Amino acid sequence: MKQIHFVLQGKGGVGKSFISAILAQFIAKNSEVMCYDTDPVNQTFAAFKALNVKHIPLIEKGASKIIERNFDTLVEDVLTADNGIFVVDNGASTFVPMCNYIMENNLIEMLKESGVEVYIHTVITGGQALNETLNGLASIFEKVSKDNVYVWLNHFFGLIEIKGKSFTDTNYFKEHKEQIKGVISIEQKNADTFGIDIRNMLEQNLTFDEVQNDDSGFSIMAKQRLKQTQKILFAELERCVA
Repeated sequence: MKQIHFVLQGKGGVGKSFISAILAQFIAKNSEVMCYDTDPVNQTFAAFKALNVKHIPLIEKGASKIIERNFDTLVEDVLTADNGIFVVDNGASTFVPMCNYIMENNLIEMLKESGVEVYIHTVITGGQALNETLNGLASIFEKVSKDNVYVWLNHFFGLIEIKGKSFTDTNYFKEHKEQIKGVISIEQKNADTFGIDIRNMLEQNLTFDEVQNDDSGFSIMAKQRLKQTQKILFAELERCVA
C-alpha cells in the first residue's frame, strides 16, 4: 500500500506544520512514514529531527522564484518506493505553485493510476484568518482535488463560526459534503496551560514521545497535558483517517 498526504493551505501561520507533525506521528504508530517539507522560507516541519523530514529545495542558488519542476523529486520518490505512506508539508509561499503543479501535470490521476492513494489535508482557523483559510479550501476544490479532502478545524485562534453556525452546519459544508472525507477538530484549550505547553513543544520541534522523556525539560503536569492532547488528536485521526 502506498499513500500520499498533502497538507495545503495558502494562509501562513495557521498550523500546517503542526498538523503535518501530528499526522506523521499518528501514521508512524503502525506504518512506515516518509516526511517531506517543501516550504522554501520556513522549514518548520523539517526541524522535527525525530521524523527524519526531507527538505525539497524549490529555490535554487541565485534564483529568485520557485522552480516547480523540483517537485519532480518528491513524485519520483513516491513512485519508485515499494510501499509506505508519505506526508508532505507545503508552505504558504508554495501553495499556488504546488496547486499549479498538481493541476498542470494531472498529478492526482497519475498517482492514482500508479496505485497511490492521494489525500489532501487543509486547515481552517478561527479569528481573522477565517475567510482567507476558507478561500484556500475553495481553491483546493477548484484546482487540486474533488474528493479525499480532510478539513482540519483549528480552534486555537478562536472558535470557527460562519454566520453563527459551526462549519459542519453551514450550507458550504453541505454542498461539498461528498468531497470532504473527514473533519478533524483541534479544540480550543486553556491558553495559559495547554496553549503554552503546545507552543513550547512546537518551538523545540519535539514529538509527543520526545516530550515524555526524562530529559525533555517539561514538568510533570505539562507532560500530562500534552499526553492528553495527543490522545484526543489521535482519537480524531482514528475516527477519520485510520
